Amino acid sequence: MSDDEGLSIYDEIEIEDMTFDEAMQTYFYPCPCGDKFQIALGDLLDEQDIAVCPSCSLMIRVVFDLDDLPKPPSAGQSGGQVPVAV
Repeated sequence: MSDDEGLSIYDEIEIEDMTFDEAMQTYFYPCPCGDKFQIALGDLLDEQDIAVCPSCSLMIRVVFDLDDLPKPPSAGQSGGQVPVAV
């Protein structure tokens, strides 16, 4: 999906094998270094498919179908936002 011919990809992982954190809107997958690869839902919706590990240089390609991704929260839902008086 992305134009990344110069990248060294550790593996290709199906998105179904990743864990989705709904609060962070991010997908995670265990990295051999002990940390986790991560990629934001927004990046996937922008057709980016490379997840990176924040602790080492490894990267994975995420195999997914745009139609199967969860829909991002709409702007009308404030979620955990609370108005603050200034």
